[in-house]
Amino acid sequence: MSASTVDPADPVFRLHVGGKMAVTSTVPLTSREDLSLAYTPGVARVCEAIAADPALADDYTWVSHTVAVVTDGSAVLGLGNIGPRAALPVMEGKAVLFKQFAGVDAVPICLDTQDVDEIVATVKALAPSFGGINLEDISAPRCFEVERRLDEALAIPVFHDDQHGTAIVVLAALRNAAALLNRKLGDLRVAVSGAGAAGVAVTKMLVAGGVNPDQVVVCDSKGIIGRHRAGLTGTKAELAESTNAEGRQGDITEALRGADVLVGVSGGQIPEAAIAGMAPGGIVFALANPTPEVHPEVAARHVAVVATGRSDYPNQINNVLAFPGVFRGALDARATRITDAMKVAAADAIAGVVAESLTADAIVPSPLDPRVAPAVAAAVAEAARRDGVTRA
Repeated sequence: MSASTVDPADPVFRLHVGGKMAVTSTVPLTSREDLSLAYTPGVARVCEAIAADPALADDYTWVSHTVAVVTDGSAVLGLGNIGPRAALPVMEGKAVLFKQFAGVDAVPICLDTQDVDEIVATVKALAPSFGGINLEDISAPRCFEVERRLDEALAIPVFHDDQHGTAIVVLAALRNAAALLNRKLGDLRVAVSGAGAAGVAVTKMLVAGGVNPDQVVVCDSKGIIGRHRAGLTGTKAELAESTNAEGRQGDITEALRGADVLVGVSGGQIPEAAIAGMAPGGIVFALANPTPEVHPEVAARHVAVVATGRSDYPNQINNVLAFPGVFRGALDARATRITDAMKVAAADAIAGVVAESLTADAIVPSPLDPRVAPAVAAAVAEAARRDGVTRA
């Protein structure tokens, strides 16, 4: 979109004038005494205390409730590699979601580099200002290395939402869909369409949540991933070793033959005939947005439960169900990292919010349901303490 196509009367542009967020003070600054307490000379005493005991920063600065939302602009929504400046409205939006749903303050940080070493070094240098790092819209496979290296280097939670937020909500939705259909996760045959950041994380999360990896088949743009594929490296090589026990070969149609579940996180289109080849009473999560891998009305002709990433169809798999509560819980527990057990706990909490009122059109809560973030936060904090990854 060029500047000439910007319509100042468009409500979207009107809402974004001046940005969607601002900084505000939490203390009064109306008198000379206020200034002496909030700034010099009083602030020096707090600085000296933190210098002597760095853990006091959790109590006497904003780090206990503040995260950085970091991107390099390389994989923004469905827009692709649009760069850091164009990514800023999305990061602002993410920040206001943090505040609205979990009371977490968030600062958008859009980096003008897509070099892994530079991203890692920059975030490490910024980390003392924050209680957690939310990585956002960084393309695969670089996102895997960025998250791994930061997770190893920092004693605060690091969470790539495009991977783990999606995976947590998918696990929650599948738990409830299986319960509705009187199925067990360990018995489900699952096909995952897409082996990027979300596809890899979804696969790992489903296995952590109870799906049998031998009954998972993952496809990328070249077809089914397995030991038959030469030249696989990194995460795809790991998938080839840990999934597809039957050694299936072919495209998504073959992967779906007899499958109980499709999780689409690829954006590629899947023909109706492939959906028709699934087992009776199936489950389809077609999550590409705005165009699902298969239209939900088409999928509904052949399966029992359908979910998408869109807000105009039932069962929206929306990351906002996960990330605000995950960080709220991690911050409340003063967690040093986010473990698989914490992610599974988050999924269980999301599923539990609507577990007593399941229907085929309501396997996950509404993104606006005020019960979600507190439930997720409590579950995540408890799991962090059980895992022993807290500073207190």
